[in-house]
Amino acid sequence: MCMPSERSKKPFKACIKCKFLVNHEEQRCPNCGSDTFSDEWSGVIIILDPAKSEIAKMLGIGRPGRYALRIR
Repeated sequence: MCMPSERSKKPFKACIKCKFLVNHEEQRCPNCGSDTFSDEWSGVIIILDPAKSEIAKMLGIGRPGRYALRIR
């Protein structure tokens, strides 16, 4: 049986600087090198080809990957 905190834990944490989503084991963001993360995020966008993505351009994303849309 899962405890309530385990059940609600998100599978990733978000870099506060660039919003890149990483596994909880990561100590540094592979996208920007920051070491500050948050578990308080919502929404996910996956960018496959930033050069061809209008959304990536609007959000200032230059590297493929998973990003949080909002960090609290």
